[in-house]
Amino acid sequence: MILEKTPGQAASAAERELETAIAAAPLFAGRPVRYRPVLGGISNVNWMVRTTEDDRRYFVKIPGKGTEMFIDRAAAFDASRRAGRAGVGPMVYDDLYDRGIEINDFIPDRRACTNSDFDDRAIRLAAIDAYRAFHKVGDLDLTKTVFDMIEEHDRQIDALGGWRPPDYPWMMRQYRLARQALEASGIDWAPCFNDPMAGNFMVDDAKTIMLIDYEYASNNDRCYDLGIWFGEMFYTPRIEHELIEAYFGEVRPEIVGRVTVHKALADVKWALWSFVQQQVSTLDFDFFKYGAWKLMRMRAIMRDPSWVDHLAAI
Repeated sequence: MILEKTPGQAASAAERELETAIAAAPLFAGRPVRYRPVLGGISNVNWMVRTTEDDRRYFVKIPGKGTEMFIDRAAAFDASRRAGRAGVGPMVYDDLYDRGIEINDFIPDRRACTNSDFDDRAIRLAAIDAYRAFHKVGDLDLTKTVFDMIEEHDRQIDALGGWRPPDYPWMMRQYRLARQALEASGIDWAPCFNDPMAGNFMVDDAKTIMLIDYEYASNNDRCYDLGIWFGEMFYTPRIEHELIEAYFGEVRPEIVGRVTVHKALADVKWALWSFVQQQVSTLDFDFFKYGAWKLMRMRAIMRDPSWVDHLAAI
């Protein structure tokens, strides 16, 4: 059990940073509060802050070291606000916006999903409903495709002297083929979530879903949003087709191709991201192992004989 603390009890640099943020936030001015860490993130340091007079709870996100390299905080606030207004995300407060610190309503009536939750068809379909709702919130302030993400991380690895896999030239050749095919067919633009870790899906007893953490959200191809989620959950082809039909109303080879190609590109993006994080992050997380795992899954898709069929179908 993680015990709550009151301001003045900080025993670490992270706790002192949080207490400084609490003191600066108008939301907490003159209100007695307690706080505790929220575990599970791999980019930032997260906290629950509770106002003891009314037992209101807030989620406070302190940006992790180096995250400014790939997170546009202003764009993340824009996406969070839009999601909150649409009811697909929690309410967001502007108190420490200028410091890049995000404060949201804590949602105690929901819990973070695990991958096994998505074995439940009702929860899968509720997630599709959440995606559909977010894809309708209007153009975001940031436009960033998976191509932009991959190229950005590739430059960052160069600058940091980071690690690349031995088959990097082959991987980037496949990336360029995929990009050529997708750009030739046209980007299917939508405001996209882009970060479907299971813990970013909050489920309640009625099995409805709310999305949290919009740091990577951008205008992007909607099939990237589906593809990266399908890969993260290790769905079978049968379930992928079920979800494609739930979203689009039908299953066509070109849709399956777009989703599958984006699934592989998502693994390229997050593998390169992890090798950047390996150089800059201070969090206790094995980023190399995470990236190596993403590369293995990417190879399984790109080395499958159906890869060329998916590219042709697009």
